Amino acid sequence: MNSTALFVTCLVDQLFPRVGEATVQLLEQVGCQVDFPLEQTCCGQPLLNTGHSEQARPLARRFIEIFEGYETIVTPSGSCASVTKQLSGECFEGEPEWQQRASRLAERIFELTQFLAGRAFRPSRPFAGRVAYHPSCHLLRELRVDRAPRELLSQVEDLELVELDDGERCCGFGGAFSVKLPALSAAIMEDKIAALEQSGADFVTASDVGCLMHLGGGLTRRGSRVRTLHIAEVLAGFDGRSREVQ
Repeated sequence: MNSTALFVTCLVDQLFPRVGEATVQLLEQVGCQVDFPLEQTCCGQPLLNTGHSEQARPLARRFIEIFEGYETIVTPSGSCASVTKQLSGECFEGEPEWQQRASRLAERIFELTQFLAGRAFRPSRPFAGRVAYHPSCHLLRELRVDRAPRELLSQVEDLELVELDDGERCCGFGGAFSVKLPALSAAIMEDKIAALEQSGADFVTASDVGCLMHLGGGLTRRGSRVRTLHIAEVLAGFDGRSREVQ
């Protein structure tokens, strides 16, 4: 066992690297020595979510082999945290050795805000603006993490946390769901965007860049002034304009 490992996720690594940088900054702030295993790949979530557990198995095994040597694994994603904590039951039926390895690893996997709240993190930089929090489905419904992100945001200087009407409602993304059922996905998203605009928020934040990517596309097409930021960016002091961690 050694330092804390950053499980960065595919979307952050390929499309939103600033979220990964902000995550490292926050982890270092609470005293973590952060390691980034370069050999990490997808954990198999897209395959598992669409029922292809057998095809996901090699990715799940690789994930376990890469991360099981770390004392703690932290990820800026509620969905990836949820899936990797459930690999024992989802992926390895009939393979007791891998089930045990997956179960032992699951105890050391944390979503970012869950981990920071457990370390008594206190935001050290201000963030000026009215911010709405969107609780992603995996984080809220599977990991049961609700208070931690809200409490962390409420402690940020100059940040005004605004509530959304029917705020726990899905944004419509759901990974492959938005591809298979685009019309339904878009209809759900429009309801969320209407709630965002009605709230008067300047920004919407969440723990999953998938949700934010989905909402960001809808907001842009609508010409909305509401912008998207991952919660790591907000907590790290991203000013929402320069797109740099301050």
